[in-house]
Amino acid sequence: MTARTPGPTPARAPRRTLRPPSWLPVDGYVLALLGTVALAALLPASGTAADVTEGASTGAVAFLFFLYGARLSTREALDGLKHWRLHLTVLGSTFLLFPLLGLAARGLVPAVLTPQLYSGFLFLCLVPSTIQSSIAFTSIARGNVPAAICAGSFSSLAGIVLTPLLAAGLLGGSTGGLSADGVLKIVFQLLVPFLAGQFLRRWIGGLLTRHKKVLGYVDRGSILLVVYTAFSQGMVAGVWHLVTPARLGLLLAVEAALLAAMLALTWYGARRLGFDRADRIAIQFAGSKKSLAAGLPMASVLFGPQASLAVLPLMLFHQMQLMVCAVIAKRRARDEETPRERADLAAATAP
Repeated sequence: MTARTPGPTPARAPRRTLRPPSWLPVDGYVLALLGTVALAALLPASGTAADVTEGASTGAVAFLFFLYGARLSTREALDGLKHWRLHLTVLGSTFLLFPLLGLAARGLVPAVLTPQLYSGFLFLCLVPSTIQSSIAFTSIARGNVPAAICAGSFSSLAGIVLTPLLAAGLLGGSTGGLSADGVLKIVFQLLVPFLAGQFLRRWIGGLLTRHKKVLGYVDRGSILLVVYTAFSQGMVAGVWHLVTPARLGLLLAVEAALLAAMLALTWYGARRLGFDRADRIAIQFAGSKKSLAAGLPMASVLFGPQASLAVLPLMLFHQMQLMVCAVIAKRRARDEETPRERADLAAATAP
């Protein structure tokens, strides 16, 4: 008998994995934020554990701003100063347009927003822009990445001074007053580590570049630790009974309107000011976003025991901006500049 030649092995069907649809703007970090809030609700840190987590979160934020300073090239920062119109536009969006819209929302109290939620909403409007996510979304959308790096960094540095001053002036007694100790605490937690990172960049810049992915997890882990600490304090203090599901839904609706307004103002306003497409992308992402990393430690200093409720609007807005800007960045990457946009740009820059 002749041996039967084995036939070809049938190809295995590819293993199916459960993945969210590509159009669904949800990533692992957003889910991690939601999970952190749930963990704080179920297992809040209290007593000695609360002291440990608070100290760890303070150190984590300081380390986060140290990394921001070490990553920002001094040459990029100096070159960025030449693009002063773009940076003034971003600063104006962050510290002028946002606060004006926040003040306009005062008319929603108490029918839509409670006084406590409105204080947090207005504080959200005073917080500086982000650094990491502004850079990431600008890169995805094929915008001016160096401008986004400098705009986010300049906004964070300006916010160390402007956010407490604006909060003291606009929020008044809600923040318990702005003390010299509070200002020093913000400066030592945010500004001093940033400047230290800039000073040490020449020796550690290469190391940070080689381990960029690992440090990205450090960035996100630091923010998650701060979120857990803030929401644990809220659970222990029992402030969450002040927020009903209906009020939470209304707050989300108001924040969605705020984000839509700022996305539109930064995009179409930058076009009217004569910026090209790459610059408009950087302006839109840096000028419409708010920093959770900078806002949380400032809130803990300014609001004291009520900080956990005050940062709730910022927490929700942060997650909303991540999901919405992820969709916009992907769309910007596919789109080309339209003839209408080119015509508007030519008209705006004409002598």
